[in-house]
Amino acid sequence: MTRRVQIFFGILFTLSPCATNAQHSKGLLSIGFNHYVDSVKLKLDTAIYKNEFGQTYNISNFKYYISNIELISETGKIVYLKEYFLINEDIETSKKVILSSIPKGKYTSIRFMIGVDSLHNCKGAQSGALDPVNAMFWTWNTGYIFMKLEGKSSASTATGKTIEYHIGGYKEPANCIRTVTLNFDSPLTITLKQTSDIQIRVNAAEVLKTPTAIDFSKLPTVNDSKNATLIADNYIDMFSIGK
Repeated sequence: MTRRVQIFFGILFTLSPCATNAQHSKGLLSIGFNHYVDSVKLKLDTAIYKNEFGQTYNISNFKYYISNIELISETGKIVYLKEYFLINEDIETSKKVILSSIPKGKYTSIRFMIGVDSLHNCKGAQSGALDPVNAMFWTWNTGYIFMKLEGKSSASTATGKTIEYHIGGYKEPANCIRTVTLNFDSPLTITLKQTSDIQIRVNAAEVLKTPTAIDFSKLPTVNDSKNATLIADNYIDMFSIGK
């Protein structure tokens, strides 16, 4: 019995330094999401913008899910960070994401999903960023809204002159999950001594253009599977590296 106890503590003593070294070989990464409408900073409610048809509009609500983040190293190794973040223009703190436990080294690009994967859509209402209290959840069988843009336009034919794009869905042929890959201008270095930083510029106007320009008089709202992929194909282009 005594001999077994001695062996156990011997193994524990041997493994503990390795675990500590592994823990201390990880760094932190801060990602900032900066919202624009083309070349100007997004301002909710008060600012007036123009779409590709010259129709004026404002934005009262703009938020979206970022998930399944991957960092690709210089050697091609992928660091997979399975977390879910709701980026909300109306909540300043949500626009800064901190990622931990990233192996030190140099990284050339970042990849992430816009939306919520099928597994978590099928789990029903959840907590944290996926909590229904965030008003980004339809029902247990239709799942999460991936991106929400709301506002008003005098050109809108909807009640109250609203414009409303609530985009979600993971099943074909209306799969709105999109994956974005952004390459860094120079390698991103993760160290142990300081928090590294990435700034991502998000152009909300891209929701309404490229490849399909949205005419508010014809398509003022999208809140079901019809036309949802059209909007998803637009917003995949709204991200770029830059403040």
